Amino acid sequence: MTSVGVRRSRRLGLGGIGRMVPLAAVATAGALLLSACGSDGDSGGTSKSLTFWISTVPGQDAGWKKMVAQYKKDAGVDVKLVNIPYDGYATKLKSAAQANSLPDVATVPALDPIWSGKLIDLGSIANNKTNKINSNFIAKDSSGKVLAIPSDVTASGLFINKSLFDRAGVAYPASPQKTWTWTDFIKAADTVREKTKAKYSLTFDQSPSRLRAMVYEMGGKYVHADDSGKFSADEATKKAVNYFVGLNDDKTIPKSVWTSGADPSAMFQSGDVVAYWSGVWQVPAFSDSIKKFEWASVPTPAQPVQASDVNSGGLTVGFNNNADAATAATKFLSWLYEPAHYQALCEASGFLPVESGLSPKYPFKSEAAQAAFKLYNESIPMYAPISGYFNGAQTNWVLKGKSLTEDPTKTEIGKAINGQQSADKALENIVAGYNQQVGGGS
Repeated sequence: MTSVGVRRSRRLGLGGIGRMVPLAAVATAGALLLSACGSDGDSGGTSKSLTFWISTVPGQDAGWKKMVAQYKKDAGVDVKLVNIPYDGYATKLKSAAQANSLPDVATVPALDPIWSGKLIDLGSIANNKTNKINSNFIAKDSSGKVLAIPSDVTASGLFINKSLFDRAGVAYPASPQKTWTWTDFIKAADTVREKTKAKYSLTFDQSPSRLRAMVYEMGGKYVHADDSGKFSADEATKKAVNYFVGLNDDKTIPKSVWTSGADPSAMFQSGDVVAYWSGVWQVPAFSDSIKKFEWASVPTPAQPVQASDVNSGGLTVGFNNNADAATAATKFLSWLYEPAHYQALCEASGFLPVESGLSPKYPFKSEAAQAAFKLYNESIPMYAPISGYFNGAQTNWVLKGKSLTEDPTKTEIGKAINGQQSADKALENIVAGYNQQVGGGS
């Protein structure tokens, strides 16, 4: 059985980065911890004692530690926090399900059909209007049962070399309410490149997620399934993909990223590239690594759709081990997602919240990083529902035992940029790949 879910290697936020990355550096300690969890993770909590599994890099679990300590004070319930290394976490959950020893609460990188039947319905939390949880990003089954709520969210984001823009005297938007189109952005970036003699206008991650976000913003649905589970690409998607492939002319965008895997982040950080289309998880790294020029996050383009490709940083779930524990787990999660408590979690762990209306105060020293998080916290609630399509689709595939083990986007688009096939043919092949792997009956 295969699991698919949130991406694990590129995380957002101070605590988000690496929260579920493989912990090679602590492999020995991890193995010991994994072994120890066999006894810690036994199911069957009570109304006064729960077990909560997480997977995060040691030292970056501050938010969870803070919240369980506060809950002990507020509710008198002891929530035992167990941090399990990412490598082996999915297997540990499968084994626990088979041994009837699941934790009472967990944050997971993905749902799994092996244990999804034991999940508590979190609808009372997700649908509580006071919490203002973005419904586009919660995981539901076909009956509408809320299986999981993101612990946080992550999205595609646009970075600019502010020093180059200022030197060229070219303006850029600062508010998502007054953002630019892709056409306007590319025109501005090309102008900056020409005036400052920068090498490229834009580097663009070799990432299906990044391409999906651009397509969504240009009115397309990318590779989308109908009610029968058959995938196709709409006309707006074809237009957007053709536009993107055409931008890769070794002036506006370097061909080497999508054709030979050149590092777009290193190119941008060299200072010789005007802008970078990547993930918002870059913010904490840029706050420390970029010293030779001023950078800024700018609003994602809208042409005309205000959107991005938004994923869950982690999925919070509760397991129905017994009646008392299930009730206690629901009460704990209800408390956790109350806006004041959830904001405290986001601040301590560096999360972008899934709830609207919060104003987390992050401990960044970099003004650019503070401004970036403020911008994304303003932008994400404005994104169209299409922004969460792929995140939700992954959940549905997993619950049907399917997996997109190899997204053909990078290979097929790379061939189009390299002149080996047309952009339309690339999309045709991508659609075929989706239909083969996760199509039908969904």
